[in-house]
Amino acid sequence: MSDTLPDRLSVNPDSPYYDAALLERGVGIRFKGADKTNVEEYCVSEGWVRLTVGKTLDRKGQPLTVKLTGPVEPYFREAP
Repeated sequence: MSDTLPDRLSVNPDSPYYDAALLERGVGIRFKGADKTNVEEYCVSEGWVRLTVGKTLDRKGQPLTVKLTGPVEPYFREAP
């Protein structure tokens, strides 16, 4: 498996950008210089992240999200 992350990745299994193998390795996101732990999806080339908003769900049972723009830096987390 390569050590490069894709331009776009999602944690939602219904998304075409979902990749279980990469997510098992542990992907971290640094957005505007701060580590974020509530990222649902990111896109490096377009410069945005989609973050969950609390524990609130929409009418389809998916978490509510907010889309923020800025510099996105994905990285692999170290194994414990």
